[in-house]
Amino acid sequence: MRYLLILFSLLLVITSFAAAPVAGFQVDSYLDTWHDAKRDRDVPVKIYYPTDKNATCAVIIFSHGLGGSRDGYEYLGKEWASRGYISVHLTHIGSDTSVWKGKKLLEIKPAMDKAAVNPTNAINRPLDITFAIDTLFKINRGEIKGILRGRIDESKIGVAGHSFGSFTALAAAGIKLAGRKSFGDDRVKAVIAMSSPVTGTKDQWDDVYGNVKIPVMHMTGTKDSSNIGKGTKAEDRRIPYDHIKGVDQYLITFIGGDHMIFSGRKAGDPTREDAKYQQYIKSASDLYWDAYLMGNADAMKKLKNGSLEKSLKGIANFEMKS
Repeated sequence: MRYLLILFSLLLVITSFAAAPVAGFQVDSYLDTWHDAKRDRDVPVKIYYPTDKNATCAVIIFSHGLGGSRDGYEYLGKEWASRGYISVHLTHIGSDTSVWKGKKLLEIKPAMDKAAVNPTNAINRPLDITFAIDTLFKINRGEIKGILRGRIDESKIGVAGHSFGSFTALAAAGIKLAGRKSFGDDRVKAVIAMSSPVTGTKDQWDDVYGNVKIPVMHMTGTKDSSNIGKGTKAEDRRIPYDHIKGVDQYLITFIGGDHMIFSGRKAGDPTREDAKYQQYIKSASDLYWDAYLMGNADAMKKLKNGSLEKSLKGIANFEMKS
């Protein structure tokens, strides 16, 4: 029964949370599928963008969790676009909804486990990030047709992700994978990592995570455990934060938050408080992007002077290091 409940929660990863409208730019979205000829691989995308912003926009690329797709995490795409960002949500084929669709319930967890530990997925995901940045720049420069031509600030690229997507975001930031290889992209300037799985063994962590040289906001919950793949305990989600050094790092641990509070799980479930958590996920991420992508001095001040920590009191524990 415990496994069935976990699997049910994982299936909800693709369901979008209907966020309340927020003040800011008007938001629209569209679907596209980009083809990476070098890898003969499609990368489906859903792009949220501010329709009434005249200036160029910073870009946030979002990576879904295992079994998800570009259609999930809508509450974040809409929020960030309303703040003036272009939010590009990818589908990572091979670790997307195709892993579980059409399977019997008892077949789903073995399939998820297999996809989670498949090294091809671990490599393709950060390569999808780099390919997406390449494609966005080509659209921006008019080399490829697209409505975002001339609308992208190429110096302001962030990456965020949840669970397997958090691994992907950290991989784009430069963590070392098996064989000590890095797929980091120097164009990525800041990362938000939600529910990070642990990469490598204890004796490798300083080396694996020490390769990250950009700021990261880490998010997790006190109940953020998962038994998919190799599994990660809630108390281990902080390991990337602890082992990235020499650059600004933030850790927000939501009190009582489980692995799926970040996913955009259905609203209205009386046993969940996702809407409460997501309010703070949005506000903290907004502040972070404004500080590290836009160079907003007031946002940076609020991150560092205790304002954010105070706003999270009773909801989350807050830590930071420079």
